[in-house]
Amino acid sequence: MAIVVVGGSGRGVGKTALICGLIAALPEYCWTAVKISTHAHGLPQPVWEETEPAADLGQGTDTARYLAAGAHRALFVSAGDDELGRTVLQLIEEEGPAGNLIIESNRILRHLKPDLCLAVAGGTEEASKPSFTAVVERMDAMVVLAERDHVVGGDTPEFHLRALERISPEMLGWLCKRLAA
Repeated sequence: MAIVVVGGSGRGVGKTALICGLIAALPEYCWTAVKISTHAHGLPQPVWEETEPAADLGQGTDTARYLAAGAHRALFVSAGDDELGRTVLQLIEEEGPAGNLIIESNRILRHLKPDLCLAVAGGTEEASKPSFTAVVERMDAMVVLAERDHVVGGDTPEFHLRALERISPEMLGWLCKRLAA
């Protein structure tokens, strides 16, 4: 089982778009995509499963966009910090060794160590969520929206993507090596 966490510096930086790009680029992983929030959004239970894909990858709820990108399942988890770890560990048990999870959250890093952690940065540093510090400390790579696809190398690569929902060949190669390890 692969567990990938995508965290971001703030709202609207492209976390969902990147997850949709990853799902579409790696369909063989049969992803269960999980959106974690502290807000219940009017849902009666802490874990809710999306069943209808979005008509367009850029429209609809995040979970509907995950399905439109090709996710096997899409879940929305609304939990406070005291319940989050237990709820996600239960999801991991349900998926079993054959399942692969991709999770959109900064807070989840307080409760589990993923196989791969990607940080999406955008906007100004002053506007970063306080929880983004944990993502930066644990990240395996940084991803930013840019005018063209390219990679800034190093121990922790920085992938610049022209469109976050389209993974560059360099990033895809890197992902495949990391997930195979």
